[in-house]
Amino acid sequence: MSLISFSSRNVIFRLPSGCRSSVIRTAFRYQRSSESYAAACNNFQTKQALVSRQRAALSVLNTRNLHQSLRKASVAAPQPPTSLSPEPQVQSPAAYEAPKTGLLSNLPSSWIPYAELIRLDKPTGTYYLFFPCLFSTLLAAPLAVPIASPLSVLGTSLLFFSGALIMRGAGCTINDLWDRDLDPHVRRTRLRPIARGAVTPFNALAFTGVQLFTGLGILLQFPTQCLFYGIPSLLLVASYPLAKRVTHYPQFVLGLTFSWGAIMGFPALGVDLLQNSAAMAAAGFLYTSNIAWTVLYDMIYAHMDIKDDAKAGIKSIALRHDAQTKQILSGLAVTQIGLLAAAGVAAGAGPVFFVGSCGGAAVTLAIMIRKVNLKSVKDCWWWFVNGCWLTGSVISAGLGAEYLVQYSQRSDPEEMVAKDV
Repeated sequence: MSLISFSSRNVIFRLPSGCRSSVIRTAFRYQRSSESYAAACNNFQTKQALVSRQRAALSVLNTRNLHQSLRKASVAAPQPPTSLSPEPQVQSPAAYEAPKTGLLSNLPSSWIPYAELIRLDKPTGTYYLFFPCLFSTLLAAPLAVPIASPLSVLGTSLLFFSGALIMRGAGCTINDLWDRDLDPHVRRTRLRPIARGAVTPFNALAFTGVQLFTGLGILLQFPTQCLFYGIPSLLLVASYPLAKRVTHYPQFVLGLTFSWGAIMGFPALGVDLLQNSAAMAAAGFLYTSNIAWTVLYDMIYAHMDIKDDAKAGIKSIALRHDAQTKQILSGLAVTQIGLLAAAGVAAGAGPVFFVGSCGGAAVTLAIMIRKVNLKSVKDCWWWFVNGCWLTGSVISAGLGAEYLVQYSQRSDPEEMVAKDV
């Protein structure tokens, strides 16, 4: 519609020519301004609509990209830039796997936790418990009247091995019952049957009772006086795990326990310690010698867990004297050999014993102490296992050879008894 209406035209044409021209120009300028303003408003609204549509599209696009990024992140974690050194990743400990080889793999699955509980697949502890029994049997055999026959020495040794197997298993079960709250914090022990929940504490306690009664049955096969010497050792078996909580020297308590067999060989062959002062002295020296040996090898063993023991609050001689371990091991070796020699002197042993047993032990212990790498778990374990056979075997060989020499010199045992009477 035109800005100037028909009626307005009549009025305008009546005005003077100068005013009429001014009014018409003003009206046309106003009309153009209004049209420009309207167009500008329309353009602004159009732009606003476009911006809104663009923003909405960008929002949808960003949302889609965010969801895609989250899906990718859930599948694979982003890798660190190749130009930077990656952070060291801590590997989680391996889960328990049932044994697929060895003795335990042939057992029913329900038996495996109990076989692991008594360390049936790791017999080194049984050997360490058996060797003192064998030492005392061979040392006591020449002191028996008449001298013990090879068959009686062999039979007694086999009974001792059976007892060592049973009692070592009972000791391990008692130890794991005490340590059921500590073992999960130590890498080497966290998968033990009680620690991982494969055996309940109640079942482990009942299993301990079965083992102790079995051990009592074996003990009853020996002379009656062996009961008075054997039963007190149970107190030491039960107290060793407690020692790890109250002292840095639980290895000494373990030595008192594992060395008890160094006394048992004498009454097992009918040698009365209370009536024979030489036998009493020999048994005492042999017992203390084995205590030194136990502390020595268990100190090496303790170095395998030294870091975990420190975190878990378990005390040990390895933690207490880490910097002086080699010196302490050397001192223990000298003590062990000196007391072993004293036991031989008290029992009237000859040069075969001193060269074979004492000399052989000195060589094997010196090699072990020099070569063992206390910072290597694998090396400590190797020397713990093989040191048992090296030192234990040479001492047994020397004692066995000395016994055979004395047995061969007594061609008629009955005649020797008559001469003594």
